[in-house]
Amino acid sequence: MRTGKEVAIFVTRRARTQVLIVHRSPVQGSYWHVVAGGVERGETAEDAAQRELREETGLDAPVHTRNRVVEYVYPLTEEPADRRATYDPSVAEVIVTCFVADAPDDWEPELDWEHDGHRWCSPQEAADTLRWPETARALAESLAPPERGL
Repeated sequence: MRTGKEVAIFVTRRARTQVLIVHRSPVQGSYWHVVAGGVERGETAEDAAQRELREETGLDAPVHTRNRVVEYVYPLTEEPADRRATYDPSVAEVIVTCFVADAPDDWEPELDWEHDGHRWCSPQEAADTLRWPETARALAESLAPPERGL
């Protein structure tokens, strides 16, 4: 059973001027997203992000939250019925913790079965292309420069 916790990983390269977006395969819904997945029981969000990054792209790189922890929540009702059935019955909403991973400038992903394509684009183009507004907002927040104290 899936828990109510997931991770999203914003993979960047070339001094964070490019962001990786991946196209979910037809069996996964056929939409543009970022590397993402569920947190398994007994696993930290950071461990899940590291695992999902390796599984979905082949990249073994540190994941981090940069300057702040960015999270968003979505209701489980946004998922199709067959996917909702894979969650613990007590789960009504999913909390997504976001991470950033910096890839080498010339690196290309080795996609797993969940994806049938990928693109590198500017952060704004990625945000405009992503299906879920919450993910686009989290991307912008995760890549924003640190806030300066007064």
